[in-house]
Amino acid sequence: MTRVLAVVALVCAVLAIGAGRAEATQECRGLMVCVRVVGPWVVVPARAGAPRPRVEFQLSCPRRYLVGGLDAELSDPAIDISFLGKVGSPVAPGITTSRTAVFVGTFVGASRRSVTFRPHLGCVPANGAGGRIPTAATVFRPGQPAVRRIRTLRVVPGRTRFVAAGCASAERLVGGSHAVGFYTSRPPAARLVAAVATRQSLARDHVTVGARGAAALGRVRAIVQVSAICAGGK
Repeated sequence: MTRVLAVVALVCAVLAIGAGRAEATQECRGLMVCVRVVGPWVVVPARAGAPRPRVEFQLSCPRRYLVGGLDAELSDPAIDISFLGKVGSPVAPGITTSRTAVFVGTFVGASRRSVTFRPHLGCVPANGAGGRIPTAATVFRPGQPAVRRIRTLRVVPGRTRFVAAGCASAERLVGGSHAVGFYTSRPPAARLVAAVATRQSLARDHVTVGARGAAALGRVRAIVQVSAICAGGK
């Protein structure tokens, strides 16, 4: 994919929301019309040494809206957070962003511990967004040679469940990842994070993840989001 990592402005706060609004975050700052979308608390792999593992989580705006602003809440200030943006000019909704945004989180702290982040989107109407970039005849304009196929699974205590995200028949699999998320009002404790165990495997055209919830999960809503990165489609 021809993409760049654009740094997200970070506001660290712990808010009780469920599905409510997060007034301390700034994803809608400066936007005249803005719809807020709040994701779950996403678990970031915490491991010493290099390279550090990262987690990717995709969040979507409602139909006919584009991502106009982003923000995130962090359970730990040592989380490096960014998002994947498309190459183009000017940097703007519809050019840099689309209806969805992929947040990328990496833990860069010195000690190993359970850390999470909660992504936020500020969504703006799609009317009038986007633009054209003039190019020379001998070069190609950056496009979208790869797409992300997403599947989500609800984690159930005491059961192992599987979910697969696959490419279309004309596509080929070039990468895959998964993320665990918790819909809680506060960052999940280490005991809750440890209550979900996952195992990922890649086949020729799909990514499969098995997830098992321990009894400690209780009635907490936990999900696994699986991403398959596919190229070669039309």
